Amino acid sequence: MPLRVRLRRDRVLLLMTLPVVLLVLVFNYLPILGNVVAFQDYDPYISDNGVISIMESPWVGVEQFQRVFGDSAFWDAVTNTLVLFIIQLVLFFPIPIVLALVINSVIRPRVRAFAQAVLYLPHFFSWVLVITVFQQIFGGAGIIAQTLRQRGYEGFDLMTDPEVFKFLVTFEGVWKDAGWGIIVFLAALTSVSPDLYEAAAMDGANRWRRMWHVTLPALRPVIALLLVLRVGDALTVGFEQILLQRDAVGPGAAEVLDTYVWWNGVRNQDFSYAAAAGIVKGVVSLGLVLAANKIAHLMGEQGVYKK
Repeated sequence: MPLRVRLRRDRVLLLMTLPVVLLVLVFNYLPILGNVVAFQDYDPYISDNGVISIMESPWVGVEQFQRVFGDSAFWDAVTNTLVLFIIQLVLFFPIPIVLALVINSVIRPRVRAFAQAVLYLPHFFSWVLVITVFQQIFGGAGIIAQTLRQRGYEGFDLMTDPEVFKFLVTFEGVWKDAGWGIIVFLAALTSVSPDLYEAAAMDGANRWRRMWHVTLPALRPVIALLLVLRVGDALTVGFEQILLQRDAVGPGAAEVLDTYVWWNGVRNQDFSYAAAAGIVKGVVSLGLVLAANKIAHLMGEQGVYKK
């Protein structure tokens, strides 16, 4: 079918998607042009016009990248980011899958709807509220610490303990977003034909066997896709959540790449240095996506895009 005919046929759909395309261009692609300051000694005070400031700032080549790779604080942030990603991948990623399987096995619709509503609710809380709730439970003046002191035991403050910080933020993420994550898996389970379960039951498969041989294979493409996306997002482990708790445990335990870029770019106003660190993060994230997608292809899954 000629392109002219397809455009006329789908003109309503194209008009519906046009605002979204414009938003993506304005907020996702146009800011990429600002990365040019990573190759400059950018001074925003040269002019009141930001474009003129970029044009008149002196070029320094790859000097900012040399500063990034030579900064031990940058490598500490990389280490914290990767450690937190591995912990979240092991402790967080499987939980929405398990919750989806549990909810899918509930027969009564009212019980299923109630469970979904309870699990979804924390997703709509802000990180300020989530951290406040955890502070009231696990903080030095929290419910658990006060109860222990009333019974003659020594209290504790997990919210300021650098040793448990990475596990703490992981469990905060589980409480907030695990329920929301099951939506994708429940949607995938609705596409499984009931005939497959009936055929497996007639062959003598119990509930565990039906889940292992019918349910999980149906979820495998979705799991592979989300895993690829999660690996590509490995260097982004929660900016707002960690920034709110950074001062409580110190940058040695809480400094990740996002907070490192923010601290140097916004607080210290070293924009060129922060832009260089951001570019490094973006390039590595792109490489992780491509590598994870290649592994998904080798496993027989589609991944983010086809071969």
